[in-house]
Amino acid sequence: MKGIVLAGGSGTRLYPTSLAVSKQLIPVYDKPTVYYPLATLMLAGIRDILVISSPPDLPQFRRLLGDGGSLGLNISYAQQDRPNGLAEAFLIGSEHIGPDSVALALGDNIFHGPGFSALLQETARDLEGCALFGYIVNDPQRYGVGEVDPAGRLVSIEEKPNVPKSNRAITGLYFYDNDVVDIAKDIRPSARGELEITDVNLAYLAQGRARLVDLGRGFTWLDTGTPESLLAASQYVHTLESRQHVRIACIEEIALHMGYIDADACRRLGEKMGGSQYGQYVIEVAGGWPG
Repeated sequence: MKGIVLAGGSGTRLYPTSLAVSKQLIPVYDKPTVYYPLATLMLAGIRDILVISSPPDLPQFRRLLGDGGSLGLNISYAQQDRPNGLAEAFLIGSEHIGPDSVALALGDNIFHGPGFSALLQETARDLEGCALFGYIVNDPQRYGVGEVDPAGRLVSIEEKPNVPKSNRAITGLYFYDNDVVDIAKDIRPSARGELEITDVNLAYLAQGRARLVDLGRGFTWLDTGTPESLLAASQYVHTLESRQHVRIACIEEIALHMGYIDADACRRLGEKMGGSQYGQYVIEVAGGWPG
């Protein structure tokens, strides 16, 4: 499975901060926002990742992440000239996807919870059609909403409904088989002129090949698209990290744990950031693993 991090968009809800820097490079507590979706893809066992962003922001992502080699990854880059919708990621990334399945992670979404890596890898392994990830929310009117029948089968998808049929929001993480490229090619722009991810999901649903994977109790899903949600996400990460002495979305630690790099390589990455608490943590993690 290939991975795509969609890190485009104008970030207007975060103005004036995002006038100067991509919203996916703004920190959520101790690390850039883009680390969180990148960590999600890594936990799924994905090592070949395309980062899509706007032309002015791509050099900054390259400077931050490079080619991914130091993490045992292969990171490449592509530009989205303007925000034409989430589904455009599959057209921009069609060569990157090739004959493989693909996971799309939105650049401002944060996931955290027990057993997350195992859930992701199992979902990728058993993928038939598309797998969407649902999360129960109090305000489903703000989201795409998935309705399931008593047997747990996905039966409808609605985008920001006035009267939601369920309280399961569809999160910013999507797994698709290779048919998604052809499906995206057939999608027509919506009334707002964008290629909507909901239309892709509805095409799979019409074929009977869409499922909703529930992120149950104990999981956290956050987006960082507004000043309030960015602050809430930072507070969440800070609280967990300070109380449990862990680092959420520490990509160096994940690379080590997943076997993408060894302890020596991890330690070297930490030493490059040794003056920071984050760097010291990476060094500490590397010392706990055999070389």
